[in-house]
Amino acid sequence: MDNDETMLECEEVSFIDENGDEARFLHILTFNYEGGKYGALLPIEQIEEDEPEALFVRITHDSDGDAYIPVDNEVLLEELFTEFSELIDEMDEDEE
Repeated sequence: MDNDETMLECEEVSFIDENGDEARFLHILTFNYEGGKYGALLPIEQIEEDEPEALFVRITHDSDGDAYIPVDNEVLLEELFTEFSELIDEMDEDEE
């Protein structure tokens, strides 16, 4: 696990979906996994829920800046969730 680039964030980001509707998320964590840079996002409307559903995106950089590409591979999603959970647990332990 490479924590050099792990950053806890709380930045709001917005995306336009395929229907032209705006979707708002809270970007809560950026981390490296298997040579890629990923972000964990929570839908703004789920922030107050007991168990909000995280969305994982691969973060790439192009001439227009950062691009967020949703991860749709089920195996990778499970691996990212496990990594995300371990990182959050480590951050909680560091705060104690």
